[in-house]
Parts: sequence; structure tokens; C-alpha cells
Amino acid sequence: MNDLLANLLNLFGFAWWVEVMTETPPCTYYFGPFMSAKAADASKSGYVEDLEQECAQGIKVTLKRFKPTRLTVADDLGEKSSQGITRTLRGQLQ
Repeated sequence: MNDLLANLLNLFGFAWWVEVMTETPPCTYYFGPFMSAKAADASKSGYVEDLEQECAQGIKVTLKRFKPTRLTVADDLGEKSSQGITRTLRGQLQ
């Protein structure tokens, strides 16, 4: 039921997302949707832990209320696209 409500909120851009930016590799990841900032905040440590295990460095976490167009954005080679990136971290919806 909560997933259905979170997806409905996401449809209208009112869901909360965890944005995780890493310096190395230069990527931005979005995890969600969540019904509340509190629920998103409670989940963020697991995403950070997964990225740390992948040896990501310079990790910054922000909670946002919006609707991302991509779940993974890579900044390599001056492009902002998710081409060739197939990583799915724990709890990330596809």
C-alpha cells in the first residue's frame, strides 16, 4: 500500500527522493520514491554504505521533493547520461 501511495505522489512530483552525489566516480544517484522526508532520511545510510563498499569517494546526500528523469547520471567524458551504467544498488527502483 505504501509503495502505491509513494508511486502516486511521484507521478505528480510530490514524492521524496534521496540524491547521492559522488566525486569519484563523478555520478549522481537517485533513490526513491518515498512518501515522506522522514522515510527517505531513514533509508539514506544504506545507500551510502553500498556506495562506500563500491569505493565511491566524496559522497554527499540530499533529500529532495521532485521527480527525477533518470536514476543514475554519470559525468564521465563530459557527458551527463546513464549510457553503459547498469548498477542497481540495494533498494533502488528501476
